[in-house]
Amino acid sequence: ACGLCRSRTNTVFGVGDEKAEWMIVGEAPGQEEDQRGEPFVGQAGRLLDSMLAAIDLSRQKNVYIANVLKCRPPGNRNPEPLEVDRCSSFLERQIALVQPKLIVAMGRFAAQTLLRTDASIASLRGKRFSYQGVATVVTYHPAYLLRNLPDKAKSWEDLCFARETLAVQQAAAS
Repeated sequence: ACGLCRSRTNTVFGVGDEKAEWMIVGEAPGQEEDQRGEPFVGQAGRLLDSMLAAIDLSRQKNVYIANVLKCRPPGNRNPEPLEVDRCSSFLERQIALVQPKLIVAMGRFAAQTLLRTDASIASLRGKRFSYQGVATVVTYHPAYLLRNLPDKAKSWEDLCFARETLAVQQAAAS
């Protein structure tokens, strides 16, 4: 719908437990994701897997992983507004089908798309938001964390906050 399909190798739709409580939403596929057709692979994917394992989660168990864009922007450039607009309906449908209890928006474009804001990650962290009735938490993208190691501790805080948010929500429902 946006033209990125002409330069992609694979559509990178999503992976994981289709009945997951947690949904991780990233920005757009990179080169390795485009080659493999799977989100969050390579170094950033390994970091994400380690982060999830630290809170007893995995791609195979109770987590679904998707991106805002389903095709790689050339040269890993930032997504353009028209591309985000044209691809958003696919993400909305994924969320509706998976029905997660919690969304973790990883990275600026994921957070800004889901929350319809232009606020920075730093200003959005540590707060609970709602995306179509689903609790949503914002954190840094693993690729960013690989370049900015001190922020790994902040991302750990965000994951702990996400876990607490879900626990509180589940306690209130029971």
